[in-house]
Amino acid sequence: MYQKILVATDGSTLSKKAVTHAIALAALANAELVVIKVVARYPQSYFEGGLALQAAEVSRIEKQWTEAAQGVVDAVKKTAEAKGVKARAITVKSDLVSDAIIAAARKQKCDLIVMASHGRRGVKRLLLGSETQQVLTHSQVPVLVLR
Repeated sequence: MYQKILVATDGSTLSKKAVTHAIALAALANAELVVIKVVARYPQSYFEGGLALQAAEVSRIEKQWTEAAQGVVDAVKKTAEAKGVKARAITVKSDLVSDAIIAAARKQKCDLIVMASHGRRGVKRLLLGSETQQVLTHSQVPVLVLR
């Protein structure tokens, strides 16, 4: 059925639900699990009056975010391995979360992407956007969405 399943997580309660399902599915299919968390780059403000940080400070903050993200994916990897699922934990730096998830699935040769969706509708969806919707729209790999 599936050989390699990519699960995207941000450490939230909702994404933990997707992680739980992805681990169970990987165990059933005897598939490898690739756990990914996308780390945003520090926003640079070029507006007048914006607070500009020194490059060293930006690097420190991004390093802190990356280490926290690695902790999230390592915890998922540990949980998966405890259930007998081979797992790989990766973090990716990108401002475009959906593009990073799709690229990782392609690079890792995954045949399924598992994600959570907040299920926002109407104006909230338009204003907040939806990374899951972008992955669904642009991925060549099948996507399993959990709510």
